[in-house]
Amino acid sequence: MTIEIRTLTPTIGAEIGGVDLSAPLSNTEFDAIHQALLDHQVIFFRDQHITVDQHKAFGARFGKLHVHPNAPKTLPEHPEILTIKAGPDSKRVAGEVWHSDVSCDVEPPMGSILHIHEVPENGGGDTMFANQYAAYEALSPAMQGFLQTLTAQHESRKSANHQYRDPAPDQRFPEAEHPVVRTHPETGRKALFVNRGFTTRILQLSPAESDALLNMLFTHAEQPKFVCRFKWRPYSIAFWDNRAVQHQAMWDYFPQRRFGYRVTVCGDKPFLRP
Repeated sequence: MTIEIRTLTPTIGAEIGGVDLSAPLSNTEFDAIHQALLDHQVIFFRDQHITVDQHKAFGARFGKLHVHPNAPKTLPEHPEILTIKAGPDSKRVAGEVWHSDVSCDVEPPMGSILHIHEVPENGGGDTMFANQYAAYEALSPAMQGFLQTLTAQHESRKSANHQYRDPAPDQRFPEAEHPVVRTHPETGRKALFVNRGFTTRILQLSPAESDALLNMLFTHAEQPKFVCRFKWRPYSIAFWDNRAVQHQAMWDYFPQRRFGYRVTVCGDKPFLRP
């Protein structure tokens, strides 16, 4: 097979063709997919009929698989699998607020791979992805320098407060302090690393100053010029680099169903290299 890479927008995103993820990847295929992820921050695959085990095997090529600290274990024999579902009985959906996956972990995930099996009939349920390199680079030099002196607190209970009030026995609610600007460990580029879903406080500022700056950064980072929007079809896959991307799942399809599985690849502790 010859891998094809089609850019989705000038800023972020590419669609990958010419690869069957149900089969083991050759080293050449793996290298091409890995480089496309680094180049475009989020990559997409269509018509991938893969099993849960094949899904896990694809993720494991990129690193150890992550187990979500407080998501329900719907497939007990596959703790690495996160079930993504919503339907007529849903009161909320995961990921409706802009976020970077599990940024509350001391070592947040490197990336996530979502395989959607069932899409809403009305065309809803798109996912949006925002390039956080571009968000950082669009700030003034003075603001970039100031942000590099700051750290922020990320807390699980901000996004999972309904679970925090009545936790299951195996659920955890981590929190961690991370730099507001992080250096990508593979590309060396700097990216904003605060998000609405998990970030609660900039530790070097007063509460009022922290709230004002975080609100500005959240709004800035989510601008359409940094974003691509992916329209799902059955058996599509999105693979995003959690170290340089935020994302938001649109819940515009109630009461219709959307269903799929996600695996997440472990990452490392965020750092800033000035």
